[in-house]
Parts: sequence; structure tokens; C-alpha cells
Amino acid sequence: MSKIQNLFKTIEERGISAKKLSDNTGISTGNISDWKSGRCLPSINALITIADYFDVSLDYLVGRTDDPILHKKSEKQD
Repeated sequence: MSKIQNLFKTIEERGISAKKLSDNTGISTGNISDWKSGRCLPSINALITIADYFDVSLDYLVGRTDDPILHKKSEKQD
């Protein structure tokens, strides 16, 4: 299975078309199509943009975890 399977799982679960993702992120539909077909993988910049768009972690998008929640460091209060 694709190294970025969670990327497409997230797109499908949220009902986002490639066109809408493209319109909202500036990533071309051609690039998205190439990723889906396995012709190439997204750049780190594209993955960061998509992670921010969906509010998920990069690790989730690339299949390093099954937890989509964006983990944030808690700030120390002095």
C-alpha cells in the first residue's frame, strides 16, 4: 500500500475532492493525481500544507502513526 495512504484516507473521509483540495491549498490537481497513482510522492512542503489544512500531524499523513491528532507541545507557564 502507498506510503501516503492516510493522506488519501483523510481526503476521502472528509469528502474533499482533488479540485477542492487544490483550490484551498494551491497544490495542483495534477500533482494530487500523480500522488494517487503512485507516479511520485508529495514534497515535504506539500505535506505540511495538507497537514495544516486538515489539522493532522505529518506522521499521520505518511503512515507513521494511526493517530491523526496534531500533537502540540504544551507551553510552560512561568
